Amino acid sequence: MSSCKPGKPDPEDIRLLKEKLEKLSEDDMVRKSEILKALADSTRLLIVHLLSSGELCVCEIMAALEKPQPTVSHHLNVLKQAGILKSRKVGVWVHYSLADEKLPGKIDEILKII
Repeated sequence: MSSCKPGKPDPEDIRLLKEKLEKLSEDDMVRKSEILKALADSTRLLIVHLLSSGELCVCEIMAALEKPQPTVSHHLNVLKQAGILKSRKVGVWVHYSLADEKLPGKIDEILKII
C-alpha cells in the first residue's frame, strides 16, 4: 500500500483492501468480538485464572473472589455465553471449567505482545 496522497486514495489500494475484507466472515468477526468483550473485565479474567487449575463450583469461585452469588453468576454467564466456559450441574450447584484449558496461556501470550 502506498501512502495517502493529497486528494483521493489510490483506487488500486482501495480495491485490495476491499478484497481483504471480503475474505472475512461478518459472523466470525462478531463472534470474536463477543469473546474479546467477555474477557475485557477484570473479574472475568480472574475467573478464567481460577479455572486454569481445573473445575470449580460456583460456591468456591464466590469464596475466592469474595463476591456475592448474583455477581459471580452474571460473570460466569457472560463467559459461558461467549463459549469460554462449560458447566455441569451437581445437585443444587453448578460446576464450571474452561472450554479450552490452553486459554489462560493464550491470553498471556496476547498480553505480552501488547
